[in-house]
Amino acid sequence: MAETDKKSLRDDPYGAWKLIRRLVSEQGLVHRNQYTVVLVLMGVSAACIGSLTYLVGKVINLAQIDRDFSAIIFYGGVALLLSVVRGAATYGWNVKLSRIGYSIIAENQRRLFSKLMHEGLGFFANRHSSEFMSRLTVGANSATQVLNLLMTAIGRDLLTLVALATVMVWQDPLLSMIALVVVPPALLVMRKLIRRIRTIARSQFTGGTMIMETMQEALQGIRIVKAFTLENQMQARLDAQVAEVERDSNKMARVGNRASPLMETLGGIAIAILLIYGGYRAIYTGAEPGQFVSFIMAFMLAFEPAKRLARFNLDLNSGLVGVQILFEVLDSPATEPSETRKPALKLETGRIAFDNVTFAYRPGEPVIRDLSFVAEPGMMTALVGPSGGGKSTILNLIVRFFEVTCGAIVIDGQNISAASRQSLRQQIAYVGQDIFLFSGTIRDNIAFGRPDATQEEIVSAAQAANAHDFIMAFPRGYDTPVGEHGSQISGGQRQRIAVARALIKDAPLILLDEATAALDSESERAVQQAIEHLCQGRTTLVIAHRLHTVTHADRIFVIEDGVIAESGRHDELLRKGGRYASFYRLQLRDQEPREPVAATA
Repeated sequence: MAETDKKSLRDDPYGAWKLIRRLVSEQGLVHRNQYTVVLVLMGVSAACIGSLTYLVGKVINLAQIDRDFSAIIFYGGVALLLSVVRGAATYGWNVKLSRIGYSIIAENQRRLFSKLMHEGLGFFANRHSSEFMSRLTVGANSATQVLNLLMTAIGRDLLTLVALATVMVWQDPLLSMIALVVVPPALLVMRKLIRRIRTIARSQFTGGTMIMETMQEALQGIRIVKAFTLENQMQARLDAQVAEVERDSNKMARVGNRASPLMETLGGIAIAILLIYGGYRAIYTGAEPGQFVSFIMAFMLAFEPAKRLARFNLDLNSGLVGVQILFEVLDSPATEPSETRKPALKLETGRIAFDNVTFAYRPGEPVIRDLSFVAEPGMMTALVGPSGGGKSTILNLIVRFFEVTCGAIVIDGQNISAASRQSLRQQIAYVGQDIFLFSGTIRDNIAFGRPDATQEEIVSAAQAANAHDFIMAFPRGYDTPVGEHGSQISGGQRQRIAVARALIKDAPLILLDEATAALDSESERAVQQAIEHLCQGRTTLVIAHRLHTVTHADRIFVIEDGVIAESGRHDELLRKGGRYASFYRLQLRDQEPREPVAATA
């Protein structure tokens, strides 16, 4: 069993030393010139403090034995110079190390965000967005924390300890050996605490992510929270998560500081022995008092860097948890890998054909079943049917948000899976069910359809989408901020801005998933006219639940349980008296005014 555990530790790609080697090779060596400067400055600082402790002993001997005041003045000036040099060197390496750290944080945040932008929708389906925000901040900062810890441990603490130990050995080799009694017990205790530290640190990250998740959902869904009086429930959920993180933090505080009492006790034992033995030598063997004072001063100054080095492994393993969190995302295979080698999709007529397409979000549960149909170029094809039948999935497959399980989607004779995603999506104007607006102004959100659009083109698109009038009614017009997710404007206004964003793209393929769902009757008619203008000469696929919006479609497919139940034009399908006619009659009946029901005693 023990051999199995050791083998698993060796094979673990996120083992402590493997993470350190990778972090140093991938990110540390990029800044090796700057780190070299930092090490040199740290060495200068360490040499200065070692020289100062030696000078103290020298000055005491000059005062007590030689009585040479002029020499004392000289060495006082040297001590002043050493202090100034040490202060400048310390300032220099601190600023330099901070700059390197900020550069590494920025680069890691760019890498992680770029990785997330190359993931498909399925990658995010089982994760909460708060997890990635935590990884973006915790992971990126942990990489800098670990590299800075390595530098300060080697450059500041180790070099300072070497300089002070040199003074101690120079002054009294035997006393220096006595001072080493604190090392073996300290190493033994630290070794037992390392694994515990990593477990607690991972738990802290998970708990912190849950807190962010609850906070984010409560704020984004504040209308639902208020409407359903969920304030107490959300508060209780957050309180439980905060309490869990608090418990983990208290554990970390206890475990991380367990070594402190031992270190202080061992240090006290060493100091007591040194004082007794040093005093004995000064009194009974005639040792120079400056030698003893210099040694004690060097030992006292060495105690703090020695303590930091003793708990180096604890701090290192705590930081490595965040590094692992970063690398786990960076190392995962891209679900939307780069397709620069694939040819671009070349559109001629814009004919879209589904050829025996099958798709399932989860294995064994197909949503689309052996589906075949054609959306003719320059015509409007409507997809109707009950919710959950697979209509939106069809559009998702065309845009390649997901890849087909079997079969092929062909545009102008080209299998879209053989063409690059970017070239495919550049040919499509898409308005989905969930209207998403980015933080910024109305102008910004419309211009996302074509970033190089002029102000005149933005206004024209807004006018076509029946959005210009309400935009100009705002005091700031097109410079009006939309707020988070467009929260500062109404649902219908968001819908029209999204339509304007699609209009300005002027793409040959149009995909509309309930593009007028949130509009009132008057706005719906205006936007419908704009969509008809937009769709002229373009291949258009429309999903509609309100069937009167697609009565003019060139072809209507009734999608039910992932297959085509029937197809034809509006009047043809009504004459058939099938599923479409049933849906249509049901909607007409729902729209009829109902007589009030008489109250009964």
